[in-house]
Amino acid sequence: MAFIIAEIGQAHEGSLGMALSYIRALAETGVDAVKFQVHIAEAESSEFEPFRIKFSQQDKTRFDYWKRISFTEEEWRLLKNECDKNKVEFLASPFSNEAVDLLERLGVNQYKIGSGEVNNFLLLQKIADTGKPVILSSGMSSFSELDDTVQFLSEKKVAYSILQCTTAYPTKPWEYGLNVIAELKERYNVPIGYSDHSAKVETCIAAAALGASILEFHAIFSRKSFGPDATSSLEMDEISQLVNSVRNINIAWQHPVDKNDNSKFKGLKSIFEKSLAVNKELPKGHLLSFDDLETKKPKGYGIEASKFESVVGKKIKTSLKKWDFLKEDDLE
Repeated sequence: MAFIIAEIGQAHEGSLGMALSYIRALAETGVDAVKFQVHIAEAESSEFEPFRIKFSQQDKTRFDYWKRISFTEEEWRLLKNECDKNKVEFLASPFSNEAVDLLERLGVNQYKIGSGEVNNFLLLQKIADTGKPVILSSGMSSFSELDDTVQFLSEKKVAYSILQCTTAYPTKPWEYGLNVIAELKERYNVPIGYSDHSAKVETCIAAAALGASILEFHAIFSRKSFGPDATSSLEMDEISQLVNSVRNINIAWQHPVDKNDNSKFKGLKSIFEKSLAVNKELPKGHLLSFDDLETKKPKGYGIEASKFESVVGKKIKTSLKKWDFLKEDDLE
């Protein structure tokens, strides 16, 4: 089954209560993991960091924003415990070595690497030292850059998976890069997934249909909410729909159909398939033409419809009424 990650990111706006509410709501949708981002302003940023999107009128710089929305270690522990209580995995992206230390104290199972950190080998070394697997988001990386990161992780004996991702908020259909899923599978032979910013349910469903084994998307109570990722996120009802759809697709992948074997349709074929009949009264000795023929249900009451060419030009040895089935015994 695909591992489905709902990212809260900064949707909580620094409110512990809001973050707890997100965990509870997302657990009800059936996702496997709830993901946060661990930003420690002093360790990862500076007053010179620009806003990706100038959305905040209350924060002078992005450094100020990171400080305002951060949680204490005690609060992070409450969030981790809430995930455990609701039977969803607590997952987080660290953006500094200090954040890795915090997540290690919380006891995470694995690490998610954001698109901007894929070539941050200092951070990757810190995570490699934990011995835990990583999920790489490839949004801003070329294949050449990914090759370097994959080589680094492989040398460190780190288990990894890769997500196709387009760093555009919200991502437009022509930017999805669904074709890259197969390319990543072919190139790296590791679990491949899809990280979405389209705010469309069908995007992850399409990725699942293409064999993505990990799916990630941003979650929000309402796309009208405040925040940099709100318009690129899925709402709760949409997430429930996505989860149900992906689970069904996964069941389909686990039960491949053998198109060479149609034995289970034997009964239906006898009902739906047809036999040859004649569409007008025909006298004894008539030479059958294409225009004399029709097909009628069910199969088995006349010559098979697929064999019509074998009867054209044949002489009938008895007169036939309109709509009579045409049988082998009727032919000379």
